[in-house]
Amino acid sequence: MLKYKILTLFLSGIIFTSLACEKNEKVSNLPSENNNNQTEEKKTVYQWEKERKGLLNYHDMVLLYAGGSHRSYSWDTNYISPYVTYVDENGKEHWLFDSFLFLEIHNGNGKTFATGYTKTPANQQDWKNLVDYYFQSDYVLGALDKAIGSAIERIGNPPNKRKIIIGLPEPIKNQKDWGSTENGIRLDFLRDKDRVSACQWYIDYVRIKFNEMKYKNLDLAGFYWIAEEATNTHSIIKKIGTYLNDLKYTFNWIPYFKSDGYSEWKTLGFNYAYLQPNYFFNESVPTSRLDEACQLALDYEMDMEMEFDDRVLLSTKGWGYRLRNYMEAFKKHGIWSSKRLAYYQGGTTLYNLSKSLNEEDKKLYHDFCKFVVEHPKNNPIKE
Repeated sequence: MLKYKILTLFLSGIIFTSLACEKNEKVSNLPSENNNNQTEEKKTVYQWEKERKGLLNYHDMVLLYAGGSHRSYSWDTNYISPYVTYVDENGKEHWLFDSFLFLEIHNGNGKTFATGYTKTPANQQDWKNLVDYYFQSDYVLGALDKAIGSAIERIGNPPNKRKIIIGLPEPIKNQKDWGSTENGIRLDFLRDKDRVSACQWYIDYVRIKFNEMKYKNLDLAGFYWIAEEATNTHSIIKKIGTYLNDLKYTFNWIPYFKSDGYSEWKTLGFNYAYLQPNYFFNESVPTSRLDEACQLALDYEMDMEMEFDDRVLLSTKGWGYRLRNYMEAFKKHGIWSSKRLAYYQGGTTLYNLSKSLNEEDKKLYHDFCKFVVEHPKNNPIKE
């Protein structure tokens, strides 16, 4: 879905300044490669990790893009609340998504977090800035934590504590100016071990920030591999997956339709892989694509991604029928009844649907939210 997602992102295209400094958030210093405390922190196993018996499970994961300066929105409690709960036509409030994937593909200033989005790879400081942007008090993860807390006051605890998954940038091969992790020695991404070291540094920095923020209503469940094909990373993915699993974090992947490595996802070392049908984005793609994608997911024991963006709104393209085709196909092929689902919704499309005054949009919104709420996998036994 690489090219389609890029198109979608640019359609939203109002440039704004979005990094954490704009929110007057305190930005911690970059952990020094010469700082012995950082080495010790990397060895730390945090209390929640010690208490965790295994990998955490979740079933309805929504993708929330954040961190690039090209985003025309900011995840505050107003924007993020419609992703936490849903109020039906009778006024009853329901818990909605049980997991939230925060990710970004480039920083909006020419630096990419995976191959193919811009020409210049992001460096260590860019990776750190992205994590700092996620781990704020009043925005992004802080806003999500507060929105969940408010919902708990209204309707009680959710069946399971809500999970967060953090996007993990691709260490782009041949990069020599990324930075360093220990002893001041600069990493060289010609070497696989250096690429793995960069990812381990990022994972550990996320863990440090999660420990610092003390969110009450969130579990750090896992990480997501931003590269949507395995072409450039076959040789390092498994090592990263092992590092994560040893810490009891899941390793997630959402490969585009028939991308390189999609059928090898287990061998590569991922725990959960969601196949992209790539049906929504072009009206010339027939509904048979959904049938084919569902069959591939069943054949290779994959989960699946549902896809839509602002073109579902009647005020734009009115492509709500294409979203409905996903729901119908997923039910027809047994995906809805047996698989985990991920939900790509452009930037803030679900928010926009929830606020639309158009009756057709309202019906689509209710039908979609019921699809999520009633998803059999979204009704697990309480942890």
